[in-house]
Amino acid sequence: MTIFDLSGRVAVITGGNGGIGLGIAQALAAQGCNVSIWGRNPDKNKSAAASLADLAGKVDTRVCDVTDPASVNAAMKATLDTYGRVDGCFANAGIGGGGRRAFIERTEEEWRTMFATNLDGVFHAFQAAAKHMTDRANAGDPFGRLVATSSLASIFGTARNEHYAATKAAINALVRALGVELARYGVTANAILPGWIKSDMTAGLMANDKFVANVMPRIPMRRFGEASDFGGIAVYLMSKASSYHTADTFVIDGGYTAF
Repeated sequence: MTIFDLSGRVAVITGGNGGIGLGIAQALAAQGCNVSIWGRNPDKNKSAAASLADLAGKVDTRVCDVTDPASVNAAMKATLDTYGRVDGCFANAGIGGGGRRAFIERTEEEWRTMFATNLDGVFHAFQAAAKHMTDRANAGDPFGRLVATSSLASIFGTARNEHYAATKAAINALVRALGVELARYGVTANAILPGWIKSDMTAGLMANDKFVANVMPRIPMRRFGEASDFGGIAVYLMSKASSYHTADTFVIDGGYTAF
């Protein structure tokens, strides 16, 4: 077995039925990792699993609302009943800013909905996974990976979308804190921060000529990212090679934030 062979490992991916999450699921399953996709939409879950059916790792799905701790705990129990263990939790589920309302017009409902989905969702998934991982470590099997999806908004901010930027900045801080707290259990915590990528969720932006003309010159590699660009990072983070790498935010943007 090489350090990048994930045979026998098990990863949970919230929001793994599209976009970056599906790219991560594909990369992990290709390396032999068993993958459990958690998402709200059963049809999207089923479609995602079908697209990964021919890969080395087993792929299944759970209908799960990450804003509901009972739903998350039920999905975790079902995954553990199936595989006996969970080695990695990729918290990718979330929502964007939507209608881009001015801060002084922001409603409390919009604020709380954003935090419930983007931040509470990470908390619930990570906590359920960490409980299992620390118990397993205490039993003599110290290995665990917690990985959250962040955003360029956590670095640059974003006008009329401050509630989204706040949740993503908080996620960066959360993984740094967890990286310290959970290290003694062999559990690492990191974030993946995507730049502008092509996916089903950004198709509208990529079809906008003005957007492309504005953004492309700021990307030194002169291309938008692909979901597969994040898959390689996910494989590394799930592997033994990343055992000493924790409390970090991996910026995958082709150099966009370097200027």
